[in-house]
Amino acid sequence: MITETNLTTTTPVTNFREFESHIGFGKKLRTRVRDLTILSLSIGRSIGGQPGSIRFPYYHHVFDDECRGFSRQLDFFRRHGEFLSIDEAVKLLASGDPIDGNYFCITFDDGFKNNATNAVPILVEKEVPAAFFIVTGLIGTDYQKDRDRLLKFYDHGQILMEFLDWADCRQMVSAGMTIGSHTVNHARLSELDTAGASEEMAKSKSAIEENLGQSCEHFCIPFGLPDRDFNFHRDPRLASKSGYRSLLTAQRGANRMGSTPFFIKRDHTLANWGNYQLRYFFSLDHSNGGR
Repeated sequence: MITETNLTTTTPVTNFREFESHIGFGKKLRTRVRDLTILSLSIGRSIGGQPGSIRFPYYHHVFDDECRGFSRQLDFFRRHGEFLSIDEAVKLLASGDPIDGNYFCITFDDGFKNNATNAVPILVEKEVPAAFFIVTGLIGTDYQKDRDRLLKFYDHGQILMEFLDWADCRQMVSAGMTIGSHTVNHARLSELDTAGASEEMAKSKSAIEENLGQSCEHFCIPFGLPDRDFNFHRDPRLASKSGYRSLLTAQRGANRMGSTPFFIKRDHTLANWGNYQLRYFFSLDHSNGGR
């Protein structure tokens, strides 16, 4: 629900239309124009044109009105390749062996409640593994008691989101999903010194391992763009030193033979996108010049 006085949600957002209502008119207009351009550019494109890659679609949420779209997208990806778990994908990248097909590894960032209530049942139904990167300092927060803190998660301070708790995470693991680290505080690592960045990695890893009783081996950079959001010379090394086997970014592109598991490219995806948007973004390669 949104109050009329300040347009701030008073209960957690459960549908994309409500979430989108907080986007300014200018940004909405730019998005509409971009979508029309993408529709035109997607004609004739194929995401299977260059075999031998692993693509990592990454989501943040699957709202109640996005479930059908998310299910359709998984079917779309399956028509164009095979799904890998993050353990399988990282093992293949680390091996240096040729990648003999087109693969997809589904990932989620932040740890919103709808990951468990909406995304996981669809993933289980379609037998698709996925990795969920959680902000450990927000796991188990109460949207009523911690309202002021949670409203700060988004810059404009108007959207209230509900996060997973540890019981949700354990159920997700039991369903075959992987839980990875997204730091303790959703920190922009580029703003931290080496000690601070190491602490975010180490403490989030420990929290996951203590609460889930299993090793946490994969780390995902908040915000995720090199130079702007993290130090690509320092932070992959820190992640390895902290005991992780991979570091995932938000840089788009295909991961091919020779790509390092400590600079995994991913493609931001919205669960309500149409197939034409998937065709456009997943036909872009960006594999050359990867770090």
